[in-house]
Amino acid sequence: MPRNEALRDALTSAGLTISQLAEKCDVDAKTVERWVSRGRLPHPRTRVRAAGVLGKDVGVLWPEAVRRAVKLGADRELVGVYARRSDLPRSLFRELIGGARSRLWFGGYTSYFVWLEVPNAADIIGAKAQASADVRFLLGDPTSPVTAGRDRIEATPLDLATRIAMTRAEIAKSPTPLAVRLSDRHVGMSVWVFDNDAIVATHIGAGLGQDSVTLHFRQRESGGPFSRYLAHFDALWADAAAVQHAGTDGQE
Repeated sequence: MPRNEALRDALTSAGLTISQLAEKCDVDAKTVERWVSRGRLPHPRTRVRAAGVLGKDVGVLWPEAVRRAVKLGADRELVGVYARRSDLPRSLFRELIGGARSRLWFGGYTSYFVWLEVPNAADIIGAKAQASADVRFLLGDPTSPVTAGRDRIEATPLDLATRIAMTRAEIAKSPTPLAVRLSDRHVGMSVWVFDNDAIVATHIGAGLGQDSVTLHFRQRESGGPFSRYLAHFDALWADAAAVQHAGTDGQE
């Protein structure tokens, strides 16, 4: 989850430190730090107590709690909507990758940005795979006419085939072999899944991946939007062409 800027600002306005708020709320300072830096939600009673100490409304400090309370059915799974993927909190992918334990599915046509935004991503993801997490990379097929067609639309010097090759080179650095398959069926929509969180980005016009309208879902029920996107990825994966595992020296 992104940083809680409202809570940080409230602490500053009240002239309190994280440790002081923790003491007044009878919780550990590390817990309060996670409220701020990771956007964690305190327990309801603690939220009320902290809001009272800071002189703020609970809904101002933790609007996510309010949204959860009023949402019904499948709408409860929608955590956030972003006009562009580049509007996502910069720490979000790092936190989702770092926190995932059982499932890390990368369904971006290139997923090139992962290596730019997540330090030591290959080592982190490889360690997850070594710990028995289900790690999959569904990349675009660089030889497909669909890829060539999309390149003509985007008209950028760093073409899709190059970005796919760069991602595969990074994957090859993993200390543990990672499953990679190629497809051209997800050129218009990317899906990344980390345990029970899913990031879905849909291309708009001639924009690059960073310009895609992006949604963040978190599973809260069976058969909801999260489950639909999970099934979508799984179907693409089953139909995609497997590639030979890359070695740690980058050679195949």
